Amino acid sequence: MPALFPRSAGVLLHPTSLPGPDGIGDLGPEAHRWLEWLHSAGQRIWQVLPLGPTGHGNSPYQSYSAFAGNPLLVSPEALRDQGLLDADDLADRPALPERLVAFDAVRSWKQTVLERAFRRFSAGRAPALTRSFDEFRATHASWLDDYTRFMALKTATGGAAWNDWDPAIRDREPAALAALDERLAPAIARERFGQFLFEHQWQAVRAHAGSLGIRIFGDIPIFVAPDSADVWAHREWFRLAPDGTPAVMAGVPPDYFSATGQLWGNPLYQWDRMAADGYTWWIARLRSVFARVDMVRLDHFRGFEAFWEVPAGAATAVTGRWAPGPGAPFLAALRAAFGALPIVAEDLGVVTPEVEALRDTFDLPGMKVLQFAFADDDRNPFLPHHHPRNAVVYTGTHDNDTTRGWYENGSTADERDHVRRYLSSSGDDIAWDLIAAAFASPAHTAIVPLQDVLGLGSDARMNVPGRPDDNWGWRFTWADLPARIHERLRTLTEHHGR
Repeated sequence: MPALFPRSAGVLLHPTSLPGPDGIGDLGPEAHRWLEWLHSAGQRIWQVLPLGPTGHGNSPYQSYSAFAGNPLLVSPEALRDQGLLDADDLADRPALPERLVAFDAVRSWKQTVLERAFRRFSAGRAPALTRSFDEFRATHASWLDDYTRFMALKTATGGAAWNDWDPAIRDREPAALAALDERLAPAIARERFGQFLFEHQWQAVRAHAGSLGIRIFGDIPIFVAPDSADVWAHREWFRLAPDGTPAVMAGVPPDYFSATGQLWGNPLYQWDRMAADGYTWWIARLRSVFARVDMVRLDHFRGFEAFWEVPAGAATAVTGRWAPGPGAPFLAALRAAFGALPIVAEDLGVVTPEVEALRDTFDLPGMKVLQFAFADDDRNPFLPHHHPRNAVVYTGTHDNDTTRGWYENGSTADERDHVRRYLSSSGDDIAWDLIAAAFASPAHTAIVPLQDVLGLGSDARMNVPGRPDDNWGWRFTWADLPARIHERLRTLTEHHGR
């Protein structure tokens, strides 16, 4: 375990939240500057959310592909430096907000930029990339061909879901797919090139992180979006109605975040078929992720022991039931494929002894969120004095309010009293009080959202679970990071041996 998870600390920040002139954080110069800042602040981990292309609602947990990268993260400035764009190509950059991602405007602008870069590449610009592009196509063909078809047709149909397409294409009849490939060849080629650019830029970021001793901590959603290339191309792995819609839906019962539960709407897996096939789709999925990150958070881990199954058409998740997940045979298959598993189990929510036993059998770290620690007495397992070494401690996650927002708006009077007494705190600098508690924890890994490092309130929250819109848009600027914050974080990190 020490080789996989040495005592260390890091910051949670999705790349979309980085500064930059194109309305969204990306993988260009600002990502490399961010890595230098992390290094100088003594941090050894950069945690990100899932990196796939986002659909309706812009959630990284509802992606068009479990394998593809998000082309919105491609940096126009890096393309200019590679010779794929000229300065004039960026002269008509629209005025976009600095502190919030305006996703629709950004999507339109990035599409324009990628089309310009593709035209120049097709005309022979940047010939040094040609061999890398050909290698990328060959290496990733198992998912790339279907994903690029999917996206090209989605664009051509004005965003229609795949189960609303022409039945011959919906059902993947060979003649229909061949005709599709011919008819949409230019659009498919552009989509393929966008994926190549994402991978090329991401691997440069990852190499820079490695050179600084920074590990990238990724994230795998347990489920995939119903309107995704994965479901369209592999209907055999999912529990679907004949028309391709989910026969049953994923979600969670009522919990901390919602009195009616969370109805995610994702299709559930045909776990028996996956088991008979040796979980090859899942192994390929993790292999793809491990090619991009050094360690990964396995979202909704309790769903691998038992998952919440909601009937199709239900209005809320209340009417669901628990159904058995793949359990130990699934994790054993992953261990056989990868050896030691650099996987963190997201074990929040309704956690049973069976879930804990599954996690512990495979020696996976769980998660401890300090905002959950003060709701009752000193027996609360989220309190730092109860943390095991084999855990990752957070002040809060992307689904929580910021720590200051939680303290000011989301906590009860009893919780505020408890946290002040426990930490011997006045509450005036509550975010840093919890950061200090996280870094002092016995847990081998401590992760803090950048919003807490900056001491920001609820307006900087990344996501409100169950809210369909107005999430995922927060960004920072370099003016938010004065030297005193950098020095304070480094000092605290060194003081606690991280």
